[in-house]
Amino acid sequence: MPKSPIGKLPRDAIRMLELPRLAPEIVEGFRALVDLTGTISDALDELGIVGVIPCYVLPPVNPGKRIVGPALTVRNIARETQIHKAAIEGRNTQGETEAHNLAEPGDVLVMEGVIGCSNMGGQSATIAMRQGFIGAVVDGMVRDPQQYRDMGWPVWCRGFTPITGKWRMQTVEVNGTVQIAGVAVRPGDLACADDAGVCFVPREQAAAVLEACRKIDDADTRRKADIDRGISVAELVQRKYK
Repeated sequence: MPKSPIGKLPRDAIRMLELPRLAPEIVEGFRALVDLTGTISDALDELGIVGVIPCYVLPPVNPGKRIVGPALTVRNIARETQIHKAAIEGRNTQGETEAHNLAEPGDVLVMEGVIGCSNMGGQSATIAMRQGFIGAVVDGMVRDPQQYRDMGWPVWCRGFTPITGKWRMQTVEVNGTVQIAGVAVRPGDLACADDAGVCFVPREQAAAVLEACRKIDDADTRRKADIDRGISVAELVQRKYK
């Protein structure tokens, strides 16, 4: 049974209550890749798909983590209001909790954010993790850095700020198309991230991308084995691995 909205946003702002989901074997196939984002990046190049964001744009909060899962999307915009007045009146227009409510185990929170204020704090992140999100990609800033590190919850974002977004931004859409560092991401697209960066795989092309990835992964594995065996440089450049 589909989940019901919690009323934080107008009903029509939530574009879908359930994500379109890839077959589990496709998701597992991406998880099994040796070099996750490097291999996907090469495959996307071969297929003419734009979907890669390097880590200098969205660095990981907790290095050493990697995630693969369907994107559950949130879109925030800057709010036109007098900040002091909004704070005094307590008018908080952040609504990512609608996304938390819809999450299924293994989903990735993907947020088009606002620069200059926090799009998600530590308490919100704790709820997100509890609800099943395996990590988040935020094109914007978040706050409470130590809490993220203590949780060990993987997040890729623009950076940290102590400035709250409660009075400065507004959540306007959940599970619509978002723009993440220039890459269009739709709900259900596959989000993959590691220390090198973030890749988004369009869900309709995931099977073709995975097939290309497996060929690249296999070729790279064989070439690495030859390097470890001491094959000469001259012989290495003559061998065809792909």
